[in-house]
Amino acid sequence: MLELEKFISGQADKAIAVAIHDLETGSEYFTRADEIFHAASTMKVAVMAEVFHQASQGMFSLDDKMEVVNSFSSIADGSTFSTLVEDDSDASLYEKIGQRVSLRELNRLMIVRSSNLATNILIQLVGAANVQAFLRELEIEGITVLRGMEDKKAFRLGMNNQITARGFMQLLQAIAEGRVVSQSTSDEIVRVMLGQEFKDGISPGVPAEVKVASKSGWTSEWFHDAGIVFPPSRKPYVLVILTKGYPDETSAKECMSKISNLVYRNL
Repeated sequence: MLELEKFISGQADKAIAVAIHDLETGSEYFTRADEIFHAASTMKVAVMAEVFHQASQGMFSLDDKMEVVNSFSSIADGSTFSTLVEDDSDASLYEKIGQRVSLRELNRLMIVRSSNLATNILIQLVGAANVQAFLRELEIEGITVLRGMEDKKAFRLGMNNQITARGFMQLLQAIAEGRVVSQSTSDEIVRVMLGQEFKDGISPGVPAEVKVASKSGWTSEWFHDAGIVFPPSRKPYVLVILTKGYPDETSAKECMSKISNLVYRNL
């Protein structure tokens, strides 16, 4: 990974964390992998894992329907807040407020369209503490899920979802190895992640025919992408890229695509 290390070292004044696990060889690579980053939307994969976990326990069916609401309680003081359509990457669910939508569809929108509204509805259902407990059950450290999206009072108090590259790698590795609930459940999670529409980090760095089950996340200063990459004729590998300090989304995505390409060519 000398080329990768050289590239990362050349990104002056940027924070870049990378974690790789190759399921073909068992080899791993880490740089700044235990450094804490703001999770942005990457934490939605952990929420999805707990949704499937509770469904497997018979607490509900993914085909059950819930009313779409846009009123949530801040973990800061219990006051109510709503997600804003202009700050959400998915607008379609706002048109269904007051209607009933299946949990399966809410989960799909949370990942495929990175819907903040769907995320908050699902966190309200399963509980952030239970998301955290399932991560501990999977022996995953480095991911902290405290709250839903756009809880601005909590954000101002520093009560935020956090992630490390190693922790997210461990979660994606567990999914890739079929250890999240079961092989069939993990396979379904992969199918959902394959449908993510925001594929401009890892995916441009690999050949077009290579499938990537991924989840990106971004704010004004944090840009992340992570996924399970499926090269032909070999087992997949997990790649997590977390960044901070890029002046705009375009330059951050170019960085992640370059890292993805270097990893693909090396493996």
